[in-house]
Amino acid sequence: RNYPGFRYNSPEQGKNNERPKPFSNLLRIFCLQAKKNGGVFFLFVAILRTIILYTIVVLILRLMGKRQVGQLQPFELVIIIMISELAAIPSEELGTPLISGLVPVCVLSLLGITISLLSLKSEKARGFICGRPTILINKGHILEDELRRLRYNLSDLLEQLRSKNIASLADVEYAILETNGQLSVFPKAMKRPATPEDHNLQVPEENFAYTLIMDGRLQRKNFLDANVTEKWLLEE
Repeated sequence: RNYPGFRYNSPEQGKNNERPKPFSNLLRIFCLQAKKNGGVFFLFVAILRTIILYTIVVLILRLMGKRQVGQLQPFELVIIIMISELAAIPSEELGTPLISGLVPVCVLSLLGITISLLSLKSEKARGFICGRPTILINKGHILEDELRRLRYNLSDLLEQLRSKNIASLADVEYAILETNGQLSVFPKAMKRPATPEDHNLQVPEENFAYTLIMDGRLQRKNFLDANVTEKWLLEE
C-alpha cells in the first residue's frame, strides 16, 4: 500500500531502481556515441588520427633536439606546450579536419628551428631570446639584489647548493644561475676534490668503451672502432 508521504517498492522494483555504476554509465555513453557516429568506423578513424598526430609530434620533437625538459630554453618550452595543445584538438574532435591541427604544429616547429638557428648565429639574438647567466654568489658573498631581480629566494638557493653536495655557503666561491634555470656551483679551491694533477701523478689515458654485444646480438659496426675482430671476441 501507498500512504501519504510513503512509497512501497516490491523487491523486484527495488532491483530495477538500483543506481547504475559510474563505469557502466561511461561505457554506455561511449557505445552510444560510437554507434551514432558510425560504430567501428568511428573508432578506427579516432585511433588512426591519434597515431598519426603522435608520430608527427614525436618526429618534430626529435628535429628540435635531444634536450631534456629541465634543459629547455623558455621559447622551446612554450613551443612544446603549444604543439601538444594543438595536436590534441583534432584527436578529440573528429569533426575537425586533420590538416587543421597539422598546419599549426608544423608552423610552430619551423618557428622553433628558426629561432634556434638565429640564436646559434647571433650572440645578441641569443641574449635576447634565451637571456644571460646571472652570478648569484660572487667570491662567497650572496648578491641579494640579483636574487630579488630574478625572484629567486634564499631557500631555493640553499636547496640547489645541497643538491650539489655543498653543505655551507662558506664553501662556495661562485654560483651562477644558467639560462635554463640550472645552478652551476664552483667550490673554493680548498674545498674541491683532489685530482691526480694535484699530486703530480701520471694517469694513463682511458679508451672509449664500445658495446660489442647488446641484447644477445653482435654489434659488428663497433668492431672496427674498437680495433677487435669477431674471432677475438669468440675466444674471449
